[in-house]
Amino acid sequence: MKAIIQTKNGPPEILELQEIAKPVPKDNEILVKVHAATVTPGDVMLRKLHPLLHLPMRLFGLRVKKIPGHEFAGQIESVGKHVQRFKPGERVFGTTTGLSVGANAEYVCVPEECKTAVLAKMPVNATYQEAAALPVGGMTALFILDKANLQNGQAVLVYGASGSVGSYGVQLAKYYGATVTGVCSTSNVDMVKSLGADEVIDYKNEDFTKNGQIYDVILDAAGKISPTISKAALKPDGRYLTVRSMTRESNEHLLLLKELVEKGDIKPVIDRFYPLERIAEAHQYVEGGHKKGNVVIVVTQ
Repeated sequence: MKAIIQTKNGPPEILELQEIAKPVPKDNEILVKVHAATVTPGDVMLRKLHPLLHLPMRLFGLRVKKIPGHEFAGQIESVGKHVQRFKPGERVFGTTTGLSVGANAEYVCVPEECKTAVLAKMPVNATYQEAAALPVGGMTALFILDKANLQNGQAVLVYGASGSVGSYGVQLAKYYGATVTGVCSTSNVDMVKSLGADEVIDYKNEDFTKNGQIYDVILDAAGKISPTISKAALKPDGRYLTVRSMTRESNEHLLLLKELVEKGDIKPVIDRFYPLERIAEAHQYVEGGHKKGNVVIVVTQ
């Protein structure tokens, strides 16, 4: 099978397309024919990570994979003899978090149950490309917003509303009944409005901490503002949340994302598509820091 191989840390050019042996599922594993995967900022960070930091990262359930790629969607080709919840032919999506191999390949083996990775049947109304773009950004936004216990009518500001976590953060906050303000660059204002934001602030022309508005929750979905800066725009009992905090994946959150997509309450935002052989270009684009939503790798049509 074709797969992207990373043998060292460095620039995007270290990622090589190679022909390697197709994996064979263990008794508790599922062999998935990958149709789509993604490149996330986390993938970029791990590609550049110094080897001395690999061991500390494992303490947090992360590891640099020989085959990169942390989220995917595809069709089950075969299952191990102990697998009970899935069967060949089903369309699934999920993550490879904490596993030794990733999803930037034509096939990936994933366990039916895992402490760090998740797997579920795809939303019935989603394409493979849309489903692949759901797990990481969607679950990150869900996990962080859960800390706020959002109530109907609360005011939420999402900083970095045009990125993967931010675009899901806007939609999820609206789903919970909040009045949502998105902060993004000029070129992304219309896109953030289309996600349901009640107000959009162009950070190049306006400082949200100086316009007199205050919020119940500020979600820093870009990891670029501090609690100190945000305090000026928070109510006395308001919450500052950030993607720089630790998060955790769960099947419960993945299934909720599936349900919300099927109901039309959220939708993945996809900026660009790249074929597997152009993954270095995809990494370069994501590393530039200006992507809108998600960057998808099309593995199999």
